[in-house]
Amino acid sequence: MTSNFESTDQTDFYQFEAHIKILQENVAVLLSKSKFDALLIHSGELIYSFMDDQSYPFRVNPLFNHWVPITDVPNCWLLVDGVNKPKLWFYSPVDYWHNVETIPNAKWTEQFEISTLLKADDIGLIIPSLPNNIAYLGSSVKRAADLGLGNEAINPNTIINYLHYHRSVKTDYELFCMKQAQQIAVEGHLAAQYAFMRGLSEYEINAAYLLATGQRDTDVPYGNIVAINEHASVLHYTKLAKSSPVDKRSFLLDAGAQYLGYAADLTRTISFDEDDEFAELIKLVTQHQLELISHIKAGVNYTDIHIEMDKRIAEILLEFKLLHSISPEAIVQSGISRTFMPHGVGHPLGLQVHDVAGFMQDEHGTHQSPPEIYPYLRCTRTLESNMVITIEPGVYFIDSLLEKWKNSEYTKHFDWTRLSHFKQYGGVRIEDNIIIQVGGTINMTRQLELP
Repeated sequence: MTSNFESTDQTDFYQFEAHIKILQENVAVLLSKSKFDALLIHSGELIYSFMDDQSYPFRVNPLFNHWVPITDVPNCWLLVDGVNKPKLWFYSPVDYWHNVETIPNAKWTEQFEISTLLKADDIGLIIPSLPNNIAYLGSSVKRAADLGLGNEAINPNTIINYLHYHRSVKTDYELFCMKQAQQIAVEGHLAAQYAFMRGLSEYEINAAYLLATGQRDTDVPYGNIVAINEHASVLHYTKLAKSSPVDKRSFLLDAGAQYLGYAADLTRTISFDEDDEFAELIKLVTQHQLELISHIKAGVNYTDIHIEMDKRIAEILLEFKLLHSISPEAIVQSGISRTFMPHGVGHPLGLQVHDVAGFMQDEHGTHQSPPEIYPYLRCTRTLESNMVITIEPGVYFIDSLLEKWKNSEYTKHFDWTRLSHFKQYGGVRIEDNIIIQVGGTINMTRQLELP
């Protein structure tokens, strides 16, 4: 994706202007409570493979990206104090070996005082002219120490906790970026579904997805999960088989996109035969997913959402005749439901796919762990308006998890013949990205009519 926020609509720029104003106000409040006078935020540095001159793909510091719509330029620095116009040192070296980004020239740059940094080490020449009490926010602890900053000034917890907690609530600019990412991802999903129905391999389907989104595998926010048949039972399957199976039964795609650093994270499952029983299971999971979303709104605790979905999984298992002669309550209490959905019902979403502060109960970083029976949850917060979360229930047929029930007192309640049949489909996951509102939600994914 381009690193410059080139607005196609003047209102988009005003959203960014308002976004920066909100960030400035937050930092002013934060610094008034701390011993620091300013924040020095680093975009990050290239990280090189051991004993090699090849770097890993660059991932920008999200605390930097929160202010600046640049995702692919290392060695940039931002100074903010909540009062004065933020100062941006943009890294643009003289380099004939690599592509060099020029100083951005777009409407958003009016919000910053921008200077060129010709060499990464030149930041050391700038430090003496900055305020005395600076907090460094970034990944390069060594560089911060070389600049003369003490341990207490390098990623201080009080600063990080405050910024992360408030970053959970999105501004209008951020929601705009996330909707753009949704649109890109939907185009990829449609192309991938078409490629599956044509008989392409996982590897070829992934290539079709990337082509449709216009993003490289280093651009998308996470490794695409492209799973045909039983591969869908591996929750984070990323192997990408290069040959297509003779018998195509099911297809699960968990793939996203990013726009100016903001992520979309969508999952769809389809059956090769649109009229078979597995297609009915997909419809059933989708029905419960949408019903669950219809009850979500600001003020609801995330953990309660997962508990409600756990109960719904029990209902699905009975309705689909995978279990019998047992109550939904017993299915949940025994843990059988968690065998079929061994992950959380979703997670916060934003500049990171699994966005920060899911367990923070306040701006001081007070931590609330998930319930003991749901250790895999990624959020325990009470939801607020303009938070963004995913809702992604699933039903999977995972041998290693099912095995323990075969010799248990509950084995008589399992239809093992039916389960054996559905193992060849792997599983179902349906994932939408929703914006929390006072009276309900905005389902960004369904607005784009992704089937």
